[in-house]
Amino acid sequence: MKIYTRTGDSGETGLFDGTRVPKNDIRVAAYGDVDELSAWLGFARASLDDPEIRSMLERIQRDLFAIGARLADPAHRIADRVAKAAAVAPEDIARLEQWIDLLEADLPPLRRFILAGGSPGGAALHVARTVCRRAERAMVTLEHTLGAGAFDPPLLVYVNRLSDLLFTMARAANHRSGATELEW
Repeated sequence: MKIYTRTGDSGETGLFDGTRVPKNDIRVAAYGDVDELSAWLGFARASLDDPEIRSMLERIQRDLFAIGARLADPAHRIADRVAKAAAVAPEDIARLEQWIDLLEADLPPLRRFILAGGSPGGAALHVARTVCRRAERAMVTLEHTLGAGAFDPPLLVYVNRLSDLLFTMARAANHRSGATELEW
């Protein structure tokens, strides 16, 4: 498979159902933000020495591929071989909540807002958190523009919970590395 196809040279791209849309289509923007989030998580993973958080991030990146695939499939015609791998279920959301609780248990209580930063890995996770919130806003725009059937509802819940996890991960990464959190 060649990396270049020349099919996007006119500013259009193809969705999973074969529909051609402009590259600035709201659906493309939504899965593009999810893709950018995954890239930032890869950067954070590469910046961390913490095997527990790195493992969590790898799993999340796999989940984000599933979410991107679902967002790129407006007709819900994703191939059966991909459908199982591209499912986001309530247990995936519960896993994120469990990770938040696990990481939060070792953190000092949060008394004020904190400034993004700290260790390189913690700072990268803070950037990922903001990209996650942008992806969530893009998904809300998609849903409000196209209606409730634009994508499966658990996808939005997952992304919302993920931003909470990324904030907690950033704090945990900084705490574990000895980096000081600056309060606002």
